[in-house]
Amino acid sequence: MALEPPVLIAGGGIGGLAVALGLAQKGFRSILLEKASALGEIGAGIQLGPNAFHAFDYLGIGQAARGMAVYIDQLRLMDALTAEEITHVDLREAFRARFGNPYAVVHRGDLHGVFLKACREHGSIELRVSSEVVGYDQDGVSVTAYLASGERVTGSLLIGADGLWSNVRKQVTSDGPPRVSGHTTYRSVIPTNEMPEDLRWNAATLWAGPKCHIVHYPLSGWKVFNLVVTYHNDALEPVAGQPVSEQEVMQGFTHVHERAQSIIRHGKNWRLWVLCDRDPVERWIDGRVALLGDAAHPMLQYFAQGACQAMEDAVCLSHMLSQHDDHATALERYRAQRFPRTAKVQLLSRAIGEHIYHPTGEHARLRNAIMGAKTSEDYYRDLAWLYGGTGLKG
Repeated sequence: MALEPPVLIAGGGIGGLAVALGLAQKGFRSILLEKASALGEIGAGIQLGPNAFHAFDYLGIGQAARGMAVYIDQLRLMDALTAEEITHVDLREAFRARFGNPYAVVHRGDLHGVFLKACREHGSIELRVSSEVVGYDQDGVSVTAYLASGERVTGSLLIGADGLWSNVRKQVTSDGPPRVSGHTTYRSVIPTNEMPEDLRWNAATLWAGPKCHIVHYPLSGWKVFNLVVTYHNDALEPVAGQPVSEQEVMQGFTHVHERAQSIIRHGKNWRLWVLCDRDPVERWIDGRVALLGDAAHPMLQYFAQGACQAMEDAVCLSHMLSQHDDHATALERYRAQRFPRTAKVQLLSRAIGEHIYHPTGEHARLRNAIMGAKTSEDYYRDLAWLYGGTGLKG
């Protein structure tokens, strides 16, 4: 395999680094092409289900990833109007025994750093920055990536891991821009000593309200709390990372309980994102080109599975390429296995936003009654298809 031309990977986020690492462990060389001038991640916390830890172990970074995670005790659902708990899911011993791995939260930058360090230590991975892939061409034996600089880079395959606005996807599917959800998310990080003491729960906590929600959980060894708030403001245009005032953030939460509002008032340096996703599409492959992660299946945040599914993709793709000498067979096996699972997560992410995070009136009361009647064991059964799965099955 070392004599084969390298696999080209567009995008240096978690998905791109994960597939580079997976390929390296199977003996494939790769060249990762990142458009930014430095490799890094913006954003704050992300949640990691047991399926993420299955992927970490496969990719050889299980110990490092476990070392920087915060292991929470509960998923906790609060009613943002009454400030009363609706239900919680216990994530301790019974959960870990059921799924073979924990549930955790991490800082996105810390996790990206674990992947980046592992890639830099692997001799078969070449990392290039200021190298935006804008298109490609291919013949029967190779694929050539066109960079924004005018440079051309040729390899055996091209993996489009270049995110929601993927240039590779534009050519693979030609299906236009992402769908703007009309939901705007605001993100902040609060030093733990500034978080209200009675809310410093070791939980991923969701305050669900009419057309809005608040999420918070501890990060970085309990030094800070991640705070993410979202409401429906019918935003029409995608925005990413724009600074915004506290006053604008609070506009969507004047109708919720004072205890919920008080959490938001502790946030500083807010930034906003207008959430986007896509309808599932089966066309992920074009000859020697394959999509991965958000380039293949962008999803809303409500299932907390974006990074997890990208890592599963990386596991599956590297496995299939190691099992099949014919690239066409390997890529089709990857697509056929991953599409049904990721499509389900995409569509359920939308449904969870509608029926759990943001319902109003009778809809919300029905949610409270149904979810409040369930035990943790009930939730384990509901989630077995997701948390018990890996990139190789499920």
